[in-house]
Amino acid sequence: MTIATPLQKQRGRVAAGDSAGRPHAAWALPGVLFFAMFAVVPLGLAVYLSFCHWDGLNSPTVIGVDNWTKLFKDPDVRQAAWLSFLLTTISWVFQTPISLLLGVWAAGRQRNRAVLSAVFFIPLLLSSTAVALLFHALLDPNFGVIKEIGPWLGISPNVLGSSRGALLTVIFVGGWQFMPFHTLLYQGGARQIPEVLYQAASIDGAGRYRQFFHITLPQLRNTITTSSVLMIVGSLTYFETVLIMTRGGPGTDTTVLPYLMYRTGFQTYDLGYASAIATALVILATGLSLVLVRFSGFGSMRSTREGM
Repeated sequence: MTIATPLQKQRGRVAAGDSAGRPHAAWALPGVLFFAMFAVVPLGLAVYLSFCHWDGLNSPTVIGVDNWTKLFKDPDVRQAAWLSFLLTTISWVFQTPISLLLGVWAAGRQRNRAVLSAVFFIPLLLSSTAVALLFHALLDPNFGVIKEIGPWLGISPNVLGSSRGALLTVIFVGGWQFMPFHTLLYQGGARQIPEVLYQAASIDGAGRYRQFFHITLPQLRNTITTSSVLMIVGSLTYFETVLIMTRGGPGTDTTVLPYLMYRTGFQTYDLGYASAIATALVILATGLSLVLVRFSGFGSMRSTREGM
């Protein structure tokens, strides 16, 4: 008589569940409903409204592709798209190296590492609105800290009043808040790298820098892709900080696509055209994410621990 082991019983239950399909469908149902209610349905409504004229009060009127024709000819949209591209690119260049290095460092066993990591992750606990209000007060040219320390650092007290300074400040504030999140991703990825790889490299005479570039970076390639996708989507949808700190100014020098969408919909009450901008933003973010995943090799999901 053969007695089934607990592992064999578990495999049998899983196989039975897979054949019936019911337990797995039941488990996924709440998540599917939540995603449909708060993502698919609103997106579908935005796509529908992008073909309508709607002032937010009267019933929407279908006008065909007029909003989309205007979208491709609007100079404000072109400028906002360029500013969104700059913000996304500079944010990635600014945040990725720092987050990667801090994440690898936080995955180590240095003294006081846990305390310093906890302090560094504090900005991640704050809301974007609170962070924007904090920096707006600090950078006030009349009453903020920047009035006192700005001349010492060679920075104009009216940093939010200059076109270049306002955009760079928005990028810095976003990086200050969200770099801890990406650091956490890299920390988790670095801790999954087998220690035997570093031991073998040390035996072969590889130093710390060669280990980093030949072991750590290749092993973190999927983590880099994940972080980059989240960073690109987050930067393209950056809104709260721009609204509170600069309101798209000075002039239109920080009017990125999300803020232009807000201004079009809730200041000029052209919600149909604002929906077209929102839909175009979704298509742009999704397309860039798919391109990044496709050309990074992330989609094949190859294991970074082959041969282990």
